[in-house]
Amino acid sequence: MKIFRYIIVLYLILITISLNAQELKGRITEKNEKGELAPIAGANIYWVGINIGTTTNANGEFILKRAGKNNHMLVVSFVGFKSDTLHVEHDHTFIEHSLVQDVYLDNLTVKGYSSGAHFQRLNTLSAQVVTKNELQKAACCNLSESFVTNASVDVSYSDAVTGAKQIQLLGLAGTYTQLQAENIPILRGLGSTFGLNFVPGSWMESIQISKGTASVANGYESITGQINIEYKKPMGEEKFYINTYTNDEAMSEVNANYGFTVTDKLSSMVLAHAEYSQNRVDHNMDSFLDHPLVRQYNLFNRWNYHSDKLESQFGIKYLQEERVAGNLKYKSGDIITPGNPFGIDVSIKRFETFSKVGYIFDRPETTIGLINSISHHDQESIFGLKNYDASQLSYNSNLIFITYIGTTNHILKTGLSLNLDNYNEKLNTLNLDRKEVVPGGYFEYTYKFFEKFTFMSGIRYDYHNKYNGFVTPRAHIRYQPFEQLTLRSSVGKGFRSASIISENSYLLASSRNIIISEAPKMEEALNIGLNATQRYKLFNRELTISTDYYRTDFNNQIVVDMNQDVNSIYFYNLKGKSYSNSFQVEVSYQPFERFDVTAAWRLNDVKTTINGKLEQKPLLSKYKGLISLGYKTALKKWQFDYSIQFNGGGNLPDMSGYPVDLQRKSTFAPYTIMNAQITKYFRKFEVYLGGENLTDFMQKNPIISPNDPYSPYFDASMVWGPITGRKIYVGIRMTIFK
Repeated sequence: MKIFRYIIVLYLILITISLNAQELKGRITEKNEKGELAPIAGANIYWVGINIGTTTNANGEFILKRAGKNNHMLVVSFVGFKSDTLHVEHDHTFIEHSLVQDVYLDNLTVKGYSSGAHFQRLNTLSAQVVTKNELQKAACCNLSESFVTNASVDVSYSDAVTGAKQIQLLGLAGTYTQLQAENIPILRGLGSTFGLNFVPGSWMESIQISKGTASVANGYESITGQINIEYKKPMGEEKFYINTYTNDEAMSEVNANYGFTVTDKLSSMVLAHAEYSQNRVDHNMDSFLDHPLVRQYNLFNRWNYHSDKLESQFGIKYLQEERVAGNLKYKSGDIITPGNPFGIDVSIKRFETFSKVGYIFDRPETTIGLINSISHHDQESIFGLKNYDASQLSYNSNLIFITYIGTTNHILKTGLSLNLDNYNEKLNTLNLDRKEVVPGGYFEYTYKFFEKFTFMSGIRYDYHNKYNGFVTPRAHIRYQPFEQLTLRSSVGKGFRSASIISENSYLLASSRNIIISEAPKMEEALNIGLNATQRYKLFNRELTISTDYYRTDFNNQIVVDMNQDVNSIYFYNLKGKSYSNSFQVEVSYQPFERFDVTAAWRLNDVKTTINGKLEQKPLLSKYKGLISLGYKTALKKWQFDYSIQFNGGGNLPDMSGYPVDLQRKSTFAPYTIMNAQITKYFRKFEVYLGGENLTDFMQKNPIISPNDPYSPYFDASMVWGPITGRKIYVGIRMTIFK
């Protein structure tokens, strides 16, 4: 633990030094119909001639790195408005600028209203930003509920008992998607099981979703894409915010944050979350709780320090959660033995801290930064007759240096990284203790020709103490032949070391034996993607069509085999083919002022070689359709949001070995989910009332043999649809601005 103490001391030293560089802050607005200044979300802000740029958030605010003393020209642009080039003196730290609508732009009439989600036009990657406005279209209690109106990301229950949820991107499990919080890796290993519940929705300012492999600077683990969370900032507009929520099943939670300024250079924010759900519900009368009993407390304190040349960030989080599930009669601490009620008991304590330190040179496009993070996850759990206790201490460090070659059109990014993971993991008598140490380095070259063309190519080398060295090459191209069309392509490899039990702990909610057939190898895959985003004018309003196709081919994958034996689950390295094809079309349109319409359709073709046979991935819908509607009345007094999901059918694991009375069909049928919410705005607070799964659709009998949970056939892991029915909720949000 000495190294842990040394690193904490280093963090405290670094916070007095700084992060990232001198920054320019500002706010971009427009005049609405009443002549008042209204924020513009998604406006592009960048320095002339170089690649330093950003976009405004839902409040029209931005933070942008300085480009050096010799570069003062700042471009501000947004579709439907005249672009402006501003001269910003080096000693200016804040600007506020109002854009003017371009009423002559291809006869396109654009009103002062921005939707809650948008594609980043200038980003080399295929990236979509989900703003706070979009997140508030649903209850969004945590990260797992943040994708209700998003077509790309699916969220489903992992099993029918524990309440754990998992995301899917490009038809593959969320473990192949890199999760980050402000470019810091999060929820790896043990944190992946219940981690989506560890990020409160009210803490988030926005979410960026990118498909395909990410930049090599972010590591080697991204295979299907990347989800990056931006938390609320101490220097933001909010002084105090509170959000209270409750639903018809007596689940309640409170979220709050308080931001304050210590000096003109030092600011801080405290964020808090509490969740309480202790009502025993069993709507389907199978004697098992429909959802777990949960107590969670979550605290986050972050600091920001900035001076003329330096800036730093430091944060610390602590979470504690108690989760009880199983038979209606089971109570935490009861002895679990055949004849007594079946129970699941999970206790989690999690600590995280991070720091960011950086410096920007006077030479344009030349910066250096250091990002460090530490997390400790401790879990004690009982899944019926299975005892699973585990802890994980992780350290991540990333040193980044950026400069240009010749001219600022040629950017070089290079750096060093270090990942340390120390696992103490035990399932009954199976000991899975291990240490993983992965130092690495990378180079990335970017060529940019104004806003028309960008080519980014990178390569990194990492050395794993168990799997030896490996090379990760990646390349991205963005081409904009004309303003209304943006084309992107990407190709790259990704690697990851699987944490077999924690990433599949939902399988512990069954009587099956866990058998790891051979020593697992590193997972390795190649991802190729194409994207086209086209903007049209229809009845003088902008219509956006985004089409993409991604294919993922695995060279090695840890296969989860539930077909070989009904009483066992086998884990082994891939022996054959495994791939995913994902094709998606998304259309966004505003038929009239303040009314947003999004429609999308996605096809999934995911196959894996299981027990020597190439089969469709079980428990996965073959397609998904989405229609999302949102309307705000004039002066933003009311807001109405509605979404409907069309989920395709799919395959189930082979159940021919089960007794006849327990067997299920080999496939499941398509189903539809509807959600709606109404929000009433007042001067300083808002009230929202909503419903989830309004059709009350539930997967019938999701648990196999619930009446005999100690039999060899008990299984709660075969979940493909909702396991809870209609849910009605109400909440209040209140904001006090600085």
